[in-house]
Amino acid sequence: MTAAPDSRVARGPGATVWAPETVTADPYNAQTPSAALAEPVTPAAALFVRDHFGIPPAEPGRWRLRIGGAVATAFSIGHAELLTLEHRELDVVVECAGNGRSLMRPAPPGVPWGQRAVGCAHFAGVPFRLLADRAGIDPAAVEIVFTGADSGTVRGRRTPFERSLPLTVARHPDTLLATRMNGEPLTPEHGAPVRLLVPGRYAVADVKWLVGARAVTGPFTGVFQAEEYLYVDPRGTPEGPVTALRVKSLITEPAPDDDVRRGHETLVRGHAWSGDGVPVRRVEVRAAHEDDGSDPDHLRGWHEAALEPPAGPYAWRSWSYRWTPQQPGPYRLLSRATDARGDTQPPQAPWNARGYGCNPVASVEVVVV
Repeated sequence: MTAAPDSRVARGPGATVWAPETVTADPYNAQTPSAALAEPVTPAAALFVRDHFGIPPAEPGRWRLRIGGAVATAFSIGHAELLTLEHRELDVVVECAGNGRSLMRPAPPGVPWGQRAVGCAHFAGVPFRLLADRAGIDPAAVEIVFTGADSGTVRGRRTPFERSLPLTVARHPDTLLATRMNGEPLTPEHGAPVRLLVPGRYAVADVKWLVGARAVTGPFTGVFQAEEYLYVDPRGTPEGPVTALRVKSLITEPAPDDDVRRGHETLVRGHAWSGDGVPVRRVEVRAAHEDDGSDPDHLRGWHEAALEPPAGPYAWRSWSYRWTPQQPGPYRLLSRATDARGDTQPPQAPWNARGYGCNPVASVEVVVV
């Protein structure tokens, strides 16, 4: 197993390099530092890491992806050949399905993520459908099962990490076999040499250390498909399997507990995103003074933020709001996003027994002096 990086901030000449902040050490899971989330593109070295079984050894020269199952021609492809195929580049929000789990009450089991198991990175990779077309998918096939090189024991059974996608999603031109992130080859903790990338869906779909893809003629019932990553006993979240990202916003500036000057303009900034390529249409901001009460469902005091164009259909959308506080004291800054479907962040953290899809109104507490 690869050792977990530490979470120190290292400052080099003319640049700042952030490392993820460890949440669990074995297996290694770490969230993106707050400062790195202020960037429009999250630095690769800072992006959160989700790992179930440890990082498997992988060398590009030995890597092969096997395509099989219900296909006319099974075959395998090596890393060097994959790099010769058509590539696409996309900015994509990558978010763990359990992001924000620690906000739920009562606390569900699982990795106790704060709100920072998320980032937006620039990926390059080969559309999976190029390989699917080469294999000749059987007309009776309904799903593609993707297999990672990592494996472990879950519910008393030894299993590799496997997830399936409906055939239409697997063959979408933006479903990629990703080989690069932010202009550089993938690193081991992010799935090197090749990972799946399914834009608009929670990152559990993005099988890392990818080594297999097989077409199946019936629904896949593997442990990570039919037993884990499900919305169980939902109260305010969807039912069934975890799929599309839920609409969400994040406040990146000012930072929690920052001092803000009374009577001076402060730029409140952040990002917002939604799933399946659905654009964010509106972000609203509220500055709740301690004397006002802080119920985020109260409509009075919400102000529309300015939105910047996103870098693509799957990237987050940066927003800003100019705020000039007139009263001293503690404030809670709130933001809520609404997407083109009309979905809006709920005022409180929705609950389900596994702690997935947590997307309440974002908040940051500051002090006006």
